Amino acid sequence: MRSILFLLFLIFTVTYTAAEGFTTYIVGLKEPVNQAKINKVKEDVIKSGGKVLDEINLGLRGIIVSLPTPDNGIVQALEVNDIVDFIDEDRAASSQEQPSGSTADRVPEEKKKKFKNPSVAQGLMAIVKSSWLNVLLICIPFGWASHFVWSPTVTFVFNFIAIIPLAKLLGFVTEDIALRTGEVIGGLLNATFGNAVELIISIISLSQNLVIVVQASMLGSILSNSLLVLGMCFLCGGYKYKEQTFNATAAQTSASLLFTSVVSLLLPAAFYGSTIDTESQDVERTDILDISRGTAIILLIIYFAYLVFQFLQAPMEAFKVERQSSAIQLLNNNKNQDDTEEQIQAHQIVEEEEEESPVMPCWMALTSLLVITILVAVSGEFLVSAIESVVEQWHISETFVGLILLPIVANASEHITAVTVAWKNKMDLALGVSVGSSMQIALLVTPIMVIVGWGINVDMSLFFNIYETAVLFASVVMVNYLIMGGKSNWFGGLMLCAVYLIIAVSFFYYPDAAAGGLDGPMPNGTTTVA
Repeated sequence: MRSILFLLFLIFTVTYTAAEGFTTYIVGLKEPVNQAKINKVKEDVIKSGGKVLDEINLGLRGIIVSLPTPDNGIVQALEVNDIVDFIDEDRAASSQEQPSGSTADRVPEEKKKKFKNPSVAQGLMAIVKSSWLNVLLICIPFGWASHFVWSPTVTFVFNFIAIIPLAKLLGFVTEDIALRTGEVIGGLLNATFGNAVELIISIISLSQNLVIVVQASMLGSILSNSLLVLGMCFLCGGYKYKEQTFNATAAQTSASLLFTSVVSLLLPAAFYGSTIDTESQDVERTDILDISRGTAIILLIIYFAYLVFQFLQAPMEAFKVERQSSAIQLLNNNKNQDDTEEQIQAHQIVEEEEEESPVMPCWMALTSLLVITILVAVSGEFLVSAIESVVEQWHISETFVGLILLPIVANASEHITAVTVAWKNKMDLALGVSVGSSMQIALLVTPIMVIVGWGINVDMSLFFNIYETAVLFASVVMVNYLIMGGKSNWFGGLMLCAVYLIIAVSFFYYPDAAAGGLDGPMPNGTTTVA
């Protein structure tokens, strides 16, 4: 409660000091701290024409002050004071120059930003330098050629590798376009094209009636992002920083939506178990399809409602919380001086990032988006066409291919991004990539697959068998438990990775005959054929 009141007070001072031409600073005092030291700093601030806003006692003693802008050397004088440990500008307060208002009122202001229009040469160079994964683009021509002259195994491997850099480039170009469109449309573009690879591969698989592969890939993407990617973020970030903090509210919002989708996947199996002795298989099959399609529509409505909430109502408030949380983290550091310097440096790195601007002309970005999407579609077509032959030759199940292998290729770039930002102590972004991607797969991609299957007369449903739903349910519960405290460490990451490996091993031996879906067996062991 004290921290919440402190946040509310700090947000109030943001608006007040910005209007008066003052800059807000956080002054930390050296231990031991007594009232005489606090009064001495207060006197120095008042004599310099500043204002004392509040005292802090949240692990490190200090005060919040407001100094005239420009400070005329006041900050430097305070920094050399024997009793002052550090003085750090509260950039959340200093950067607020616009009056408070609704997010919708501020969106037009964001669209008025002017960017320098880069040249074609600069755009090409930016694409080349965008990622070291671009060296794998050489696999594209080999993957296409192997479809006609080489074995299905070679085709699968080359196209498997080729899609990884294409997915990274797709995200890079989408972000460049989003910079020109403003927060709302840009967020929608990122949310849509962020899952373009999964959508393309799944639609191709569904068109070839590989329902088991599609369902397994949906389940595998959720498990991969929520267990493996999040686990690696906790593990790598915890190795470097021991303990990291993040915005638990934002993370739990995504996790709660993910849990909602998991419930929708549990219901078809529960429905079948409850009606197994009362209806014929044909009737149950029709009922499960109807339930799945109705549920898919509801999930899509929930997802788009979430987008409205995120981009039209919540972003500015979430921004404030994130920035104020950074300030509190700075004050709640350890008494150890080395740890203090590391946290201050991490705080400054996050706050001093330069504003991004487009790196290629608009027409070039749109053309690149179209070309990359076509390349992904062709490589995905060749990849999917080789699955059945690879399954027979490697003696593995389609379920394992969809659950483990396809999510790796579709989410490889996101995996790298999430771990990289976690290593840089940007855990809010890391959770947005991992848990947020899982939520998008569950609320957007999976329902779309059900609707697409409905349109092309393929019985794609939300029916998973008991084992698959149990694995998914347990995983989501574990993720919710680990993120509820707003803190992470390497041991929590190790547990998540270990659970994912256990699941991967179990599904390696999992036969397709036991897989869920209306083309697999029903829970009583009987098999239905579409």
